[in-house]
Amino acid sequence: MDQLDVALVETMQAHPRIGDLELSRLTNVARATVQSRLAKLEAAGIITGYGPDIDLTAAGHPVLAFVTLEIVQGSLDAVTAELDSLPNVLEAYITSGSADVVCKIAAMSHEDLKDTLLHVSQSGSVARSTSVIVLSELVPPRVLPMLKKGAADGPSRSPAFTPR
Repeated sequence: MDQLDVALVETMQAHPRIGDLELSRLTNVARATVQSRLAKLEAAGIITGYGPDIDLTAAGHPVLAFVTLEIVQGSLDAVTAELDSLPNVLEAYITSGSADVVCKIAAMSHEDLKDTLLHVSQSGSVARSTSVIVLSELVPPRVLPMLKKGAADGPSRSPAFTPR
């Protein structure tokens, strides 16, 4: 990704419902360039979607927890199926270290979280689980600072574009 790619992503995040024409105006590049760049970013799997961001608290799920799981050896497929079947499990990752899996779980209440955790713990594939309840968000989910840092500093492939 170069600086123009990052500028396109940044502008799209600032204006989620923006069209190609307005995006080209705000970034000062031709509409065809915008369309071509977005198509390349999509084809490369860098842009994976355009869905709305959801505020879980406003949507009625104010309790958030990170849960680590130590799983029974050879039961990754069973744990995957179990976690996938639980709508409160927002994300799950295979990890290194003492835990095998880390999950992000949202709930409507502490009781709802407890029910989800009990369901996971009763699975024959989970040997042990540890939960950490989120008290408040310190740094919101983000990717732009990292993309900006990694963007090539050289000249842009689009002559009209000048980075801010």
